[in-house]
Amino acid sequence: MRRLAAIALIPVLLAGCSNQGLRTLNNPAAGPDEFMVSPVKALEAPADYGSLPVPTPGQGNLTDRSALQEGVIAFGGTPQSGAGPVPAQDTALVRHAGRLGVDPAIRGDLAQRDADFRRGRARLTQFRIVPVDRYNQVYRRQALDAEREADRWRRAGARTPSAPPAE
Repeated sequence: MRRLAAIALIPVLLAGCSNQGLRTLNNPAAGPDEFMVSPVKALEAPADYGSLPVPTPGQGNLTDRSALQEGVIAFGGTPQSGAGPVPAQDTALVRHAGRLGVDPAIRGDLAQRDADFRRGRARLTQFRIVPVDRYNQVYRRQALDAEREADRWRRAGARTPSAPPAE
């Protein structure tokens, strides 16, 4: 009887050693959130202290980084004010992207739909003896197989770029 209890207890003990990593969909820890920390630019002494802008409470300062501006630069674009007009070479793209209308609340709407979807999928998934990949478990039906999709498009006669071989 003791052997049977020990054998039944081994999977439970091993499941406690699992490491879910970044794929865990919920935050089980009550510690600090590392995504709340914003990196800033290095401090520099200005050439002329009289030319500094007047401090404005609640607004950005010279050491703040802009992820949007850095992304534009990384993709070979020209940085400019996010509130400024769209560059002439991008107006056709912006017009095409917004041709069916733009929903200003799309991010909140999608976040709510995703939360509802995960909540519906998680009714009986929290009871597992062995560790599982929660991300793949929840989104399995929405995942695309790149190889199969590329083959489907090639059979249809579409020109497809070469893809790296499957691992």
